[in-house]
Amino acid sequence: MKKLLVGAAFGAMLLPSAALAHPDPLAWAAGDDHACIDEACTVFELFQTPAQGAGVVTGWQGTEAPRYGTWGFDLNGRDTSVNPGDNFFRYANGTAVDNLQIPSDRTSYGSFNLLRELSDNRVKVMIDALVARTDLTQGSDEQKIADAYRSYMDEARIEQLDAQPLQPYLAAIRAADTHDKAAVYMGETQGRIGGSIFGTGITIDQKAPTRYVVSTSQSGLGLPNRDFYLDARHAEKKVLYQAYVARLLGMIGWDNPEQAAADIVAFETRIAEAHWTLAQSRNRDETYNEYTIARLASEAPGFPWQDYYSAIGVGEVPRLIVRQDTALPKIAEIYAETPMATIQAWQAFHTTDDAAPRLSRRFSDAQWEFRSRDLNGQPMQRPRDKRGISFAEGMLGEAVGRQYVTEYFPAESKAKMEELVANLRIALGNRIRNYTWMSAATQAAAQEKLDKFTVKIGYPDKWRDYSALEVRADDLFGNAERAGLFQWNYQLARLNSPVDKDEWGMTPQTVNAYYNSSNNEIVFPAAILQPPFFDPNADPAVNYGGIGGVIGHEIGHGFDDQGSKSDGDGVLRSWWTPQDRAAFDALTSRLGEQYGQFEPLPGHPIQPLLTMGENIGDAAGVAVGLEAYHLSLGGRPAPVLDGTTGDQRFFFGWAQVWQSKYREDALINQIATDSHSPAEFRVIGPVRNVDAWYDAFDVQPGSRYYLRPEDRVRIW
Repeated sequence: MKKLLVGAAFGAMLLPSAALAHPDPLAWAAGDDHACIDEACTVFELFQTPAQGAGVVTGWQGTEAPRYGTWGFDLNGRDTSVNPGDNFFRYANGTAVDNLQIPSDRTSYGSFNLLRELSDNRVKVMIDALVARTDLTQGSDEQKIADAYRSYMDEARIEQLDAQPLQPYLAAIRAADTHDKAAVYMGETQGRIGGSIFGTGITIDQKAPTRYVVSTSQSGLGLPNRDFYLDARHAEKKVLYQAYVARLLGMIGWDNPEQAAADIVAFETRIAEAHWTLAQSRNRDETYNEYTIARLASEAPGFPWQDYYSAIGVGEVPRLIVRQDTALPKIAEIYAETPMATIQAWQAFHTTDDAAPRLSRRFSDAQWEFRSRDLNGQPMQRPRDKRGISFAEGMLGEAVGRQYVTEYFPAESKAKMEELVANLRIALGNRIRNYTWMSAATQAAAQEKLDKFTVKIGYPDKWRDYSALEVRADDLFGNAERAGLFQWNYQLARLNSPVDKDEWGMTPQTVNAYYNSSNNEIVFPAAILQPPFFDPNADPAVNYGGIGGVIGHEIGHGFDDQGSKSDGDGVLRSWWTPQDRAAFDALTSRLGEQYGQFEPLPGHPIQPLLTMGENIGDAAGVAVGLEAYHLSLGGRPAPVLDGTTGDQRFFFGWAQVWQSKYREDALINQIATDSHSPAEFRVIGPVRNVDAWYDAFDVQPGSRYYLRPEDRVRIW
């Protein structure tokens, strides 16, 4: 559990810039102002430790982008023994997926992972070159990147220090011997290491998106979410977690670690019972609750709110947003009822867990063994040099990205992407005007929103300034501390400033994309604009099925079940007629019923309310991407390539980007925690609702995933 909630309004996506030095998956997962294309926006394994022994199965090697077939799709990767209507994922990808080997330092592997490794390899070459130089100017971004990496690789120094960097924190935790003192301590460690039962940060005000606002959400758990405490399917993980808590407490010499661990897990289980579900926390109508600190203190007694916010540095704000408003009073009450010995042990554990990757190997190994091996089934840690690259990149992401763009992002890629985006916008506009279930008034409002979309491609126009961040080659722990505080101070400074519309929530070297509803923008970093998503030399149908589907997915988020609650200026308000909203909700309900029948593993069905936004995004991506492809033909017939039609190549392009294989524990974890459906159903789910797919592959009644025309859901 981490408590730092940062970022303008990017919710659970990959953390921007220096925030990566202090990741906060729980608080970010609570965000609801963005949506992105891949599950990595909620899971980022920044802090792993050195691989033990030999035998790591590695993934993509080198710095050259992969190639797929002769025109963008590898026909040899299909499994033609499978009927397309029985499993189009397998038909399009079966042989390729069967041949995939998950590297032993990964929990899954596929198209996204391959490009992430490509990006990592390129960044490693860049950083290695910086480290080898002796002429770097002190205080320059290049020096800071190189020294951040050196500090991570200085294992002798890290082992010598062992738990020493923790001692000031542990002393402060022991001194915080009342509930009020402990709450103040939670606030004082904002931007540093530690835990908090509440997550607080600076976000864009969803109802006034020209300004920032303080936002507070539920937090306090060390397992991925409430289900891991309350659902019998995860009981084994809870047992392993308690053992891990006891192990870390024993390593720091905490009194009676076994009993303390049992008390901590019981405390967190009570908090979990108070938590909203992830699906509930997606609902933007329910998570915008305007409060004053005085009102919160009145409605959620048992926690010293004013002292907490003052310690954070936001104690004078006139208003704040409370997300899970009915959960916070319950958590405050639980906190007040819990003995101080448990609160202190809880804080000591979370502080150690948070710090473990920056401590000696006995700590980092212990954390890896539970959080990566036990929770996600990862057999081996990533090599330390790769983790060092990620650490440096995490601290100075845009400084690394600036060099990445110079070396690896040609100008023609941006130009071709702009053409693709333009066609996708025209296609969706045509569809909006032709929807029979939507009134003219709502059609006009939807078109206005589409017209106001901002599109960001490749890299930011304005780069982040890291001059205030101190980085030392001999101080890994201190570097991470300073990076966290640097990022938090950056957030605090926003409160008196207008929203920065130029800011990016992902670095250029990130393989992902996102939609930000408060800015009404879609963003495509440079690193995703490569095969299999985008290849300037590929057949256009494959590009429209790949990156075109991604573009359509992100545009679709502006019109999904939550993104559709903001208008073209990013204001959270209803711009629908009641009748149109009811019709839309009926369509999404039907889509949810379809996805609720998918069961990637026995006993672990997809959660349709959790995945609804991403499923709508996928449906939009395929439908709008296909129409845009047809527009790009300009009335000309699509060529036949190797016996494939244009529409077939489009659907192959969409399927190919989801080539993936998971370890079972990782797949279970994704189903339980992720707003994205597993890869197989990101292919099957949308295509079975598109009429052209049936025509392209002659899918007939009796096929497993056949839907009657009247049962196909056409939202966008």
